[in-house]
Amino acid sequence: MINTTLYLITAKIGRGIAIATLYIVVCCFFVSAYAQTGGRVVIPLNGEWEFDQTKTAFPPAKFTRKIPVPGLIHLAMPRIGQYDLFFQRPVKSTEMENSHNFLEGMDYTPMYNWYKRKVKIDKNLSDKQLFLTIKKSQYVTVVYVNGMLIGRSIECYTPIDFNITGAVKFGDDNDILIQVGDRALLPSEAAGSTDKEKIRYLPGIWDDVFIAATGKLRVDKALFLPSLSKKTVTAKLIVRNVNPPQMLYGDAMDDRCRMEFIINEKKSGAIVAQQTMEGRAKRDNRTFFEIDILVKEPVAWSPENPFLYEGEVRIYLSNQLTDTYKVNFGIRDFTAKGRFFRLNGERYYLRGSNITLQRFFEDPDCGNLAWDREWVKKMLIDIPKATNWNAFRICVGIVPDFWYDLCDEYGIVLQNEWFYWQNHGWDEQVRQEYTNWVWSDGNHPSIVIWDAINENWDAFIGNTLIPELKRLDPTRIWDAGYMTSEEMGGNDEMDEPHPYRMLNTTTLPADALKNYFERRPYDLGDLDNWNGFMHVLEASVPQLVNEYGWIWLWRDGRPAKLTVNNFNYFAGVDATPEQRREMQAYWLQLETEWLRAERSITGVLAFCHLTNNYGFTGDWFINHIKDLEIAPALQWFKHCFAPQAVFINLVDQRYMKHPTPHKPDSRLLFNLVGINDLRRAATGKTLVKLLNSKGTVVSQQDVSIRVEPFMKKYVPCIIELPKEKGGYLLLAEYYPEGATQPVISRRYLKIGDSPNEQFDFFK
Repeated sequence: MINTTLYLITAKIGRGIAIATLYIVVCCFFVSAYAQTGGRVVIPLNGEWEFDQTKTAFPPAKFTRKIPVPGLIHLAMPRIGQYDLFFQRPVKSTEMENSHNFLEGMDYTPMYNWYKRKVKIDKNLSDKQLFLTIKKSQYVTVVYVNGMLIGRSIECYTPIDFNITGAVKFGDDNDILIQVGDRALLPSEAAGSTDKEKIRYLPGIWDDVFIAATGKLRVDKALFLPSLSKKTVTAKLIVRNVNPPQMLYGDAMDDRCRMEFIINEKKSGAIVAQQTMEGRAKRDNRTFFEIDILVKEPVAWSPENPFLYEGEVRIYLSNQLTDTYKVNFGIRDFTAKGRFFRLNGERYYLRGSNITLQRFFEDPDCGNLAWDREWVKKMLIDIPKATNWNAFRICVGIVPDFWYDLCDEYGIVLQNEWFYWQNHGWDEQVRQEYTNWVWSDGNHPSIVIWDAINENWDAFIGNTLIPELKRLDPTRIWDAGYMTSEEMGGNDEMDEPHPYRMLNTTTLPADALKNYFERRPYDLGDLDNWNGFMHVLEASVPQLVNEYGWIWLWRDGRPAKLTVNNFNYFAGVDATPEQRREMQAYWLQLETEWLRAERSITGVLAFCHLTNNYGFTGDWFINHIKDLEIAPALQWFKHCFAPQAVFINLVDQRYMKHPTPHKPDSRLLFNLVGINDLRRAATGKTLVKLLNSKGTVVSQQDVSIRVEPFMKKYVPCIIELPKEKGGYLLLAEYYPEGATQPVISRRYLKIGDSPNEQFDFFK
């Protein structure tokens, strides 16, 4: 039986693919190949290459630099001539460069970038087919081997493969020459976006490069898509047959092949399934196969238990092994039901942040950090796990493949977003690149959401392409930016609201700020105030808040370009870096509590964990990014992102200027709000403390609380306020049952007669 729907999709999105009429129940896995295995020999080409630049599309007369692969052109040594134009450290954060049309305001000369390397190919491989794979290269890539033009690609974020067999000298050195063009040279049809918060775009080969030698049949693309509930893995496979096509009437049009599938547990190596299938692969073409594979007792993958399998496929032609592929994968279900995400059948709340790697690439301190596995693991896994995060949005552009491997291995779920913010690309090219994206990244269990668009709308992507790709990969949810259910019919699976509360202050002159805030006071800390954002509560699909805050700093404590006014007004023009960081941490803690207290929001991802230090926004590190020294905001995120927590529901009175101070020697009635992200009830004790400006506890009481799974609970609380006016700190220290360290919520209070009175506060 053939999957007719998939046939139609693949006919549209995979040109030249012949569809094999096959269906078999089996047990499976799959893809990638980074070792020498049976029918496939892999020659890694990562490492040092020769490098240079030219103004024209002709290669340099000689190469004067070296460059690491993977990387970008800023890593060339000696440095490229225009290095200082790409990496500028602004004197003031008020310099609002216009990045909305970088082609018109370009301050550098676009260059052609040339990579060169000699590779000796063993003569024992002379009966093999050799393909050169570049996993990611931006922006226009042209490949030459031994002086022969092999091919050209405008894809920047997905693997590109070139058959180099006809140009190779076996048993001898081979010259590989790769030309990589500037962003300004990317043609209109390319699905490569612009980012209005980027200034400059660095070209380069930024993921792995290798040569794979196989027989006449090779795995071209493969997807292994799990269903935990059905205990199956659906393998979708494209096999490339390089035998010559039919030349004369009666000549063979295809070849009979056999495929063997083996699945084993990644850690133990125990084989859990084996199966064989047969089919016919069309000559000089690509043939699609689909099989369902039964896994009797699958272990579910989750951030709490990132259990991986290893899969292997072996392809035989005339009983000769012609290719072998291996891949790690996980078995998990990620779905939407009502307004909630479900992981492996259970409601699952996402807690985490965003990473904008393409913006980080223009950070003067980025260096080679994005390809340093130890650094990436600390930034992407270790710090987030310690912050109670389980999720990231890979934002406005994807990342090198090994980043996804780390999330698979250690347990982080991802919303994987294409580089699409401003409208760009021609429909057919967008279809091709998005389809290759699903094929190339679709085996990572950590990726649970495909994010097609950021803060934008596109009818073709939302209403035509996403339904096609959903049939190709039905195991994940698709997000289409700001497109809603009304705009997408029945295709809308989730929304990504961005409830920024202070964004309209960015361009206001200083003398207008006071009037603005007096007309639109912000009740920071009021967990029930959704004025202006009721659409988030009224939507019928899951709401993933993956941006909020609008309170960014650079790593030296200066306000980012978009938030100068906010810090000047609330913290003061003369605030020190430490004071701004203190305000930022407190502000983000309260906004996170506001969002997490609304239990109908299925995910909260703060913006932003890693970005360009001198950009429009900022991240939460200080000093040099290589050291990953965390700012106070990350320290306090650990509390407000705790899966079980108790929050104070009161408006801040330290930074907010409009609330009336509390009367001395009075009673304060407020609510504690307990929340629970877990599938078991949360029980524990909360210590409610009131501290004066010297840190002395002037009032304390115990409150017991129990919150049912996935719910929240209001607990009324009354405290006696002291007679002495001043600034006070109200703390709720929640100790979940069995815990020795508290989860802390805090609010600053003013006690006194004058709303304009300035008080000291205990920090």
